[in-house]
Amino acid sequence: MAGAISALGPGALAATALVAPLALAAGASAGVPPFLMALMVANGGNAGNLSPFSAVGVIVHANMAKAGVPGHEWAVFLANFAAHVLVTAGAWLFFGGPALVRRPRLAEAVVAPVVLTGRQGFTLLVLALWVGGVVGLGFNPGLSAFAAAAVLILARCGEDGPAVASVPWGVLLMVSGVSVLVGVLEKTGGLDLVSGLLARLATPGTVNGAMAFVTGLISTYSSTSGVVYPAFLPMVPGLVAQLGGGDPLQIALSINVGAALVDVSPLSTIGALCVAGLPPGGDGRRLFRQMLLWGFAMVPVSALLCQLGARWFS
Repeated sequence: MAGAISALGPGALAATALVAPLALAAGASAGVPPFLMALMVANGGNAGNLSPFSAVGVIVHANMAKAGVPGHEWAVFLANFAAHVLVTAGAWLFFGGPALVRRPRLAEAVVAPVVLTGRQGFTLLVLALWVGGVVGLGFNPGLSAFAAAAVLILARCGEDGPAVASVPWGVLLMVSGVSVLVGVLEKTGGLDLVSGLLARLATPGTVNGAMAFVTGLISTYSSTSGVVYPAFLPMVPGLVAQLGGGDPLQIALSINVGAALVDVSPLSTIGALCVAGLPPGGDGRRLFRQMLLWGFAMVPVSALLCQLGARWFS
């Protein structure tokens, strides 16, 4: 569920904020360990986070285009999706998933059927048309999203005041500020210096794993979409030139996957939302430690996955 919501546009943050409290509460009543449920929600949200019409996907594709690697929207999505499916399957096997399947089923509660109102039905129709336009007709995701939102407001499907107030303006300003900072670094030669440092630490044969490791380590405590992607993706052409080899698309995919896999860390917003969604009576400290250790463990795991698997998506 979190992956589907994330892929349709809101991104992993909104998907996790919506799904985590419900999933953790349902898991607690069903006897599912909170850590396992939190990993399912966080990795699910991240799995869909780089779809062509996700907010974070738009950031990634724009930066890849600036780096001279445009037009690989589905390769970006599939590489990120496959990496998260692999680590999530491993978590499910390692933390008791098979035992949960063998456990006797709980008695099902009787739930009254949900009937959509006219406004809700129209909202779903507009959302489906918007997704179809982006995927099938190549509409600009941002501009078409504004148009779809305007239609919904004019049709009085929602109040424009609360909708505008719910926009994360602080995050938008942060992303814009980082983009300006990266532009200044690019003009003053800062990106060339960082590219040179990375080139001394890697070779054309190991650059995929090295980039995934570095971006993963930084992403455990910083914003993936606001800091890591805008700062590292523009380095790709300079890094390839200084290395004297390497596939720009594979390096970009490694940056994307390396930064995303560690986002379950509670030092990151997605992990913090999962900890915050723990129902009353849960051990928040224990869940925090577990997700922190898992997040740091994903740094070498992402490096290994990218080193071995990035070429399959280029």
